[in-house]
Amino acid sequence: MDDKAKAMVMASFLADSLALGAHWIYDTEKIMKTFGRVERFLKPLPSSYHPTKDRGDFTHYGDQAFLLLESVAAKKGFDPSDFSTKWRKLFDNYDGYVDQATRGTLSNYEAGKTLEDAGSPSNDLAGASRIAPIVYCDRDNLERLVTDAKTQTKMTHNNPLPIAGAEFFGRVCWHVLHGIFPVTAVEKIAKEQGADSPIPRWVKKGIESKNADTVRTISGFGQSCHTPEAFPGVVHLIAKYENDLREALIQSVMSGGDSAGRGMMVGMVLGAHLGPESLPEEWLSQIKKREKILELLEKI
Repeated sequence: MDDKAKAMVMASFLADSLALGAHWIYDTEKIMKTFGRVERFLKPLPSSYHPTKDRGDFTHYGDQAFLLLESVAAKKGFDPSDFSTKWRKLFDNYDGYVDQATRGTLSNYEAGKTLEDAGSPSNDLAGASRIAPIVYCDRDNLERLVTDAKTQTKMTHNNPLPIAGAEFFGRVCWHVLHGIFPVTAVEKIAKEQGADSPIPRWVKKGIESKNADTVRTISGFGQSCHTPEAFPGVVHLIAKYENDLREALIQSVMSGGDSAGRGMMVGMVLGAHLGPESLPEEWLSQIKKREKILELLEKI
């Protein structure tokens, strides 16, 4: 299980880095015309949201996930206070994109709120997309995994939808690491949701669309960061490409919009399922923090 757990984390980072060059371009025809089929890491365009980044870097999502990994490795577990301190320091002089959820959370800290209530009200799934380091650390304790995943999400996205997304995909990953196939795990956890939860509806949409064209399907669901749009897209990619991590992440990028947040979640689940053999060597060779990620995982 340890090798698959490491692949789970690495796949999440690879997804973010693959998405970097075309991130937040919603026009899928423009993506194809500008980049072709995105099968390699790209340097973002000067006019993009990430002009200071280079090929093999992370988006601001990946930077925060890496920070979470550093914190978990340093503390041998998730320490909200340590993560909060490191997170705020990251954005002191950050040269990447600062999104609305980050700005809102920083403003709340400046207004005197604590880490328990400083999180922005953003419903973006990206807050939950960072959780691979927590799943890795807590992979032998499901209830601690769920608690930690929800807590870290709430710290920047204090909204019930991404918090529920963190719990859902955290539970899915735990089951996948313990030998259950991803679609089976998704369906199992969906059945356990309360009557008022929208998650079963999102799961149903994602699974029922698995034979449809991915780009058109995700465009139909919605390409944005918002959980109601992103969640069924994640499920679609997991269901359609359950045994092909590489193609799942390529198709996520080609579908446009928030391909980074979407891809990080898909990579996490499929990496846990398929293990290190599924990670493309050409991507591993280009990701700048590959060795540091492996070093930090060894410390946990």
